[in-house]
Amino acid sequence: MVYCPSTSEQDKQEKGLDGMLEKYLIEHCSPTLASLKTANLFTYAYTSEQELSQDIFRWNNQLADKGIELIVLRRKERAALIYVCRTSYLKRDLSQPGVAYFLRKYGYRSVEPAYALQRLKQRLAESGEFPHEIGVFLGYPLGDVIGFIKNAGKSSKCSGCWKVYCNECEAIRTFAKYKKCREIYVRLWKDGRSVRQLTVAA
Repeated sequence: MVYCPSTSEQDKQEKGLDGMLEKYLIEHCSPTLASLKTANLFTYAYTSEQELSQDIFRWNNQLADKGIELIVLRRKERAALIYVCRTSYLKRDLSQPGVAYFLRKYGYRSVEPAYALQRLKQRLAESGEFPHEIGVFLGYPLGDVIGFIKNAGKSSKCSGCWKVYCNECEAIRTFAKYKKCREIYVRLWKDGRSVRQLTVAA
């Protein structure tokens, strides 16, 4: 249900440890930074717990007033699963009709964001795979998340950031918008704009 890009040793050699998280924020979280999407997710290779904590702390300080938060959902073999979200959008998405009922099936007793994210962390820890409800936390349409689960990921109308089972035309437009956003952000970043400058305020 979710594509989760990861860092590589070549990337680290090219950018250095300090610039890796910045590079991934631009390449994989541009729609969230641009206020087009609730959240993005990626895997970040790190060398020490201290380095990871410092990086997350630094970026949360820089982006908090923009409405962006970085959360480590899971650590495994020196790789952290990092969730980058607009907290106000997440609260809105979790409050949509049908979401609370859907999440209750997976042990979510509340759709309050802090609790729901903690439960998501538990679900990730319990399983070696992504729990499919994670799509709700990434801003995917509930109908598509349910469709993916019911069809075991097969028979979708189309696929891009996620597999589509409901509104194909709208999804295709959304995928194109996200792709264009990433292209623009990568170009501007390479031209010298900072992540903070490129992040839309809440």
